[in-house]
Amino acid sequence: MEWSHCGYYVGGMQGRAGRVRTISWLLAIVAVLVSAQARAADRVEREFIRAAPPYVAAAKVIRSAKAGNVRAQAVLGWMYQNGSGVPQDYFLAAKWYQSAATQGHGGAQFELGLLHNKGQGVTEDYVLAYMWLNLSASQAVGEDRDFKVRIRDSVASKMTPAQMALAQQMALDWYKAQGW
Repeated sequence: MEWSHCGYYVGGMQGRAGRVRTISWLLAIVAVLVSAQARAADRVEREFIRAAPPYVAAAKVIRSAKAGNVRAQAVLGWMYQNGSGVPQDYFLAAKWYQSAATQGHGGAQFELGLLHNKGQGVTEDYVLAYMWLNLSASQAVGEDRDFKVRIRDSVASKMTPAQMALAQQMALDWYKAQGW
């Protein structure tokens, strides 16, 4: 009897079957290694995309915002407000929030209201802050609505009744102008 180095009998038909089995195992191992390498490469590519520098994302958002995409305008406002991918600039944040807010974007209305409340990038104006926060809260639902109402009411605590009446009238006029 003759034995191969792998421990299989290589005499006659048994030797051929042993070689086929050995080759099958080798092919299976190669397939597993290639598959694992492909998955690792895919994971590295996904991580690279997620870890792309913020300015790469900012360039895409800026193009979309300038083309009139309301959501991109709100996102660009957030990017300028937080200095994510662009230099922090409250004035430009307010500009992009204003653009999205006037088109009815509730998130932009909320953020613009906060900027007016603090006077960041715009003049401190509680009437405008209340108006935008009120419009934002009117579009929200559930816990988000409750949160936005509490923020709006905290601004109202700094206002006179006449200022609140004016802000509410401005919000109503805005709705009428939108045809809502």
